[in-house]
Amino acid sequence: MNFALNIPINSVSFGQVSVLLLRELYKRKINPCIFPVGGEIDLSAQAEDKEFFEWISKNINKSLKEHKRSHPTFKLWHLSDSIESYSEKQVLLSFHELDKATEEELNIAKNNSKVLFSSNHSVNVFREAGCDNVDFIPLAFDNYNFTRLDKEYHKDDRISFLLVGKYERRKGHSKVLEAWIENYADNKDFFLSCAVYNPFFKPEDNNKIIAGALKGKKYFNIQFLGFMPKNSLYNDFLNSGDVVVGMSGGEGWALPEFQATALGKHSVMLNAHAHKDWANEKNSVLVEPSEKMTAQDGLFFKPDGPFNQGDIFDFNQEDFIAGCEKAIERVKANRVNEEGLKLQQQFTAEKMVDKILETVENL
Repeated sequence: MNFALNIPINSVSFGQVSVLLLRELYKRKINPCIFPVGGEIDLSAQAEDKEFFEWISKNINKSLKEHKRSHPTFKLWHLSDSIESYSEKQVLLSFHELDKATEEELNIAKNNSKVLFSSNHSVNVFREAGCDNVDFIPLAFDNYNFTRLDKEYHKDDRISFLLVGKYERRKGHSKVLEAWIENYADNKDFFLSCAVYNPFFKPEDNNKIIAGALKGKKYFNIQFLGFMPKNSLYNDFLNSGDVVVGMSGGEGWALPEFQATALGKHSVMLNAHAHKDWANEKNSVLVEPSEKMTAQDGLFFKPDGPFNQGDIFDFNQEDFIAGCEKAIERVKANRVNEEGLKLQQQFTAEKMVDKILETVENL
């Protein structure tokens, strides 16, 4: 089958999914034409893999010589920039985080042959708005970049929490920090490690955000980590914790929380949106949302725009702490989340690529 890929090849979450897809195609000796979104590639977060990197370059270099618009394209990108296509038929994999679809988003989706979302919540939002060419595709555990490490991180019996994801109002970071500080700050039995650096902000702005979240105070059992340029560093970070926190009000999948849970970490997850597609009462402590609130934050979600309009889920801090207490009990019973480990086999790159290839072939 002749087809093309139009995907970002970089170190952020979109790029991580793209590289996982590319690695599986490389294993299968499939050679699509590759058009990198933006025309640039950045594999600096990946471990050196000369033959794989050469395979990527070879398939990029051949694209303008071999691709035909009659060959379908698989695109992975933001919905807002996906009306363009290298082909007459295009499958789009995108991520939508809110509870409404704008007219512009619907029109773009309808102008793709097929749109895949990694959230059944998003699929239902678009179907209810009259867009019937949408389908669900689960993402996959990245067993190339993420593995369990046999490493001792602490000499004592502290229980370590992980707060992950780029710092945003949508992700509930401020509410999580406020509640965690009130209940566990300066308690030697607990530790909070935060990897919430937002690369879209300047370093000084990240520092201001952290200072504001802590209200100018310092706690001996809370640390904030900077940007991690290598997946190996992030894997080390995920291995360092016992409980990962995922209280975001809207996600397309929640890759860091998913990878951590699949590594055997216990998790406290908001029982809403894409979380429901992989987090359940066996592998996670589920916290029910309290209500919805506007997604508007003045930065990433602005009012009256053509994209990203709608609401996100909110939570009560008391319910979040109750979830933390349940997770603490699970850690005391067994530091390894055995049910979480099962996610590695349930969600694989093989299954994800099978779904993509089947969808492209059936256009």
